[in-house]
Amino acid sequence: MDKGILLESGTNELEILEFQVGNNYYGINVAKINEILPYQKPTPVPNAHPSIEGIFMPRDTVISIIDLAKSLNLPDSTDKTTDKYIVTNFNKLNTGFHVHGVVGIHRVSWEEILKPDSTISSEGSGLATGIIKLDGKLIIILDFEKIVSDINPETGLKVSDIDQLGKRKRNESPILIAEDSHLLSKLILECLHKAGYTNVVTTNNGQEAWNKLNEYKASGTIETNVSCVITDIEMPQMDGHRLTKLVKSDDAFKGIPVVIFSSLINDDMRRKGELLGADAQLTKPEIGELVKEIDKLVLY
Repeated sequence: MDKGILLESGTNELEILEFQVGNNYYGINVAKINEILPYQKPTPVPNAHPSIEGIFMPRDTVISIIDLAKSLNLPDSTDKTTDKYIVTNFNKLNTGFHVHGVVGIHRVSWEEILKPDSTISSEGSGLATGIIKLDGKLIIILDFEKIVSDINPETGLKVSDIDQLGKRKRNESPILIAEDSHLLSKLILECLHKAGYTNVVTTNNGQEAWNKLNEYKASGTIETNVSCVITDIEMPQMDGHRLTKLVKSDDAFKGIPVVIFSSLINDDMRRKGELLGADAQLTKPEIGELVKEIDKLVLY
């Protein structure tokens, strides 16, 4: 797939692949996709999770196939001729998702993507991360990380890593977090508190974090209110790359360390983060490594 947009810096844009499951239309960030393949009957796996349809091996890698219809409680397709596998890579995992059809790719701004309210995506249970109107249709952007972690919790945030850090001293260095997932934001906050960082402010996206930074700037309290910024990449309104670019382009903020903590850290995205001036980039399960990076950036 053509992923040229990944090499652009801080545009606050992304490409969404629109696909179909049943009569419904959904979206996934193209940055997560390795390839799209025609459906082929997978090999069943004994005693697997009900949403695991089986495995297949397109080349030298065995890939698990998740039946999105089952994950979303939708009917299976009756005619497999248009069915596809969307093969993804995030959180260092290669996973295939069985969908009923691929519509096309749309280039959009994060500003156009709306955060679902609590009636659609309640804390910890919803599978929608955003909603966008395209070609007269409402497209739901799915939380693929949650779909995978619901099947295998070990792929989620490795909270147990904090215990391995041992006893920690209390640290009041102020940390600002931009994370749109309520559940992940809560887990990151709890992990940082457990690691000794007790002065933490959370925001729901890059725009809220940027607004908060400018509040500190206006009041002349930047140094006392933020010593490190931790940001996700995928967020409605403003993504983490755009936030990083704004921070590192402003003389008042450019000395503040920015850590990108995202499921999307691959070679292309890492290069992009480096170009934008990110001080560290970590994939989301590695919460213990996140704490170690904060230690380096804040304490030394």
